[in-house]
Amino acid sequence: MNAAHRLIATRLEFHEALREAFAEIADTGCREVFLSDEDFADWPLNEMAVVEQLSQWAHSHRKLTVLARNFDEFPRRHPRWIEWRRQWSHVVECRALDPSEAGPMPVLLVAPGLVTVRISDPIRHRGSVSREAVDLVQNREAVDAVLQHSSEAFPVTILGL
Repeated sequence: MNAAHRLIATRLEFHEALREAFAEIADTGCREVFLSDEDFADWPLNEMAVVEQLSQWAHSHRKLTVLARNFDEFPRRHPRWIEWRRQWSHVVECRALDPSEAGPMPVLLVAPGLVTVRISDPIRHRGSVSREAVDLVQNREAVDAVLQHSSEAFPVTILGL
């Protein structure tokens, strides 16, 4: 992922771009990482390599923010990630978009100052990988806009009575 900007044209390229981004985040490190999608049903978060890279990245001074419309698919599709999150819950914040908010969720990974992976057409998996400063800023602003209409969600454990 050395190019400043690269297009994504297929689902396979999207997954490969995410894998490369997670590997770079683990190797290079960055203080914050933001993930955004409707439900993350099509992300490779259950892959052992991705979970290991997140473990390598995670430290007490870091923060992963996961923003979704809902987290219904996570237990079924990403059990490894859920187990990883239990161990690293102090660096992971899950947030859900307010149900009254209409419009599409941005599909993106943002590692500020490092890389963004963005899908602009989720049906056809069209998007880009970018290291350009303008894209990093715009994608971070897109996440911030959605975060303003979200609240904490998907607790690590569910307490019963």
